[in-house]
Amino acid sequence: SITSYLGPPIASVFLLGIFVKRTNEKGAFWGLIFGLAMGLSRMIPEFAFGTGSCVSPSKCPLIICGIHYLYFAIILFVATCLLVLGISLLTKPIEDKHLHRLCWTLRNSTEEREDLGFDDWKNEDTDSKTDVDEDAPQDIPCWKRGYNWFCGFSQKAQKMSKEEEDILLKKLTDISEVPLWRNVVNINAIILLSVCVFFWAFYA
Repeated sequence: SITSYLGPPIASVFLLGIFVKRTNEKGAFWGLIFGLAMGLSRMIPEFAFGTGSCVSPSKCPLIICGIHYLYFAIILFVATCLLVLGISLLTKPIEDKHLHRLCWTLRNSTEEREDLGFDDWKNEDTDSKTDVDEDAPQDIPCWKRGYNWFCGFSQKAQKMSKEEEDILLKKLTDISEVPLWRNVVNINAIILLSVCVFFWAFYA
């Protein structure tokens, strides 16, 4: 029942983010806030009053606990979807240049994707590099050197040319898949999902 009270808002935002290109940050944020508040408004009274039994019914108000928790999950999911879509349609959309290969309608796009706030991050990164004197000796504490060694961090960042940075960025953002392994992963995902649904339906 806890999953039915807290999970539907997350699932609705996730599905809308994939399949509805018009979904934006404001819609997702307020949808999650609304869904969390609505789910807690059902979960807290149910735990406070108890679920009850046939001999001693729960004293939880009928308007709150009168709906089965699975039906409540459906209502919560639909309500969150409507709120996310409504707020997203009333606010500024995300430009397509930020959504290439991130949503269903643009999954096959070959255009270069720009991250949201990439220009601001790039400017801040450039400013931070200019503020640091690379030739000046840096006094790094022993615990920080040990931490960097343990985590595999280099003590000094290696300089890369513009071409190397472009190649690295392209490699990091490439989501192309080998068809054989893509099919293997998809088949295993379907099998795993089927097994989970069977166990959930059998033992629920």
